[in-house]
Amino acid sequence: MISNILTKIFGSRNERLLKQYAQVVGRINALEPEIAALSDDELKAKTAVFKQRVANGEEIDSIMPEAFAV
Repeated sequence: MISNILTKIFGSRNERLLKQYAQVVGRINALEPEIAALSDDELKAKTAVFKQRVANGEEIDSIMPEAFAV
């Protein structure tokens, strides 16, 4: 009974995960115009940029939307 009440208030685990993923997808989709304007060579160069950013200590989660947009 208590778990049903908590699920109604906070949503199920799947609902919470979907909400979180929807936010990430929104950030990815927002980058589409910028990424679409890049040439093939510029897109290839992005991989090296991502690797360098991770090597410099940047969290993978922070570059994930941009990487998926590419």
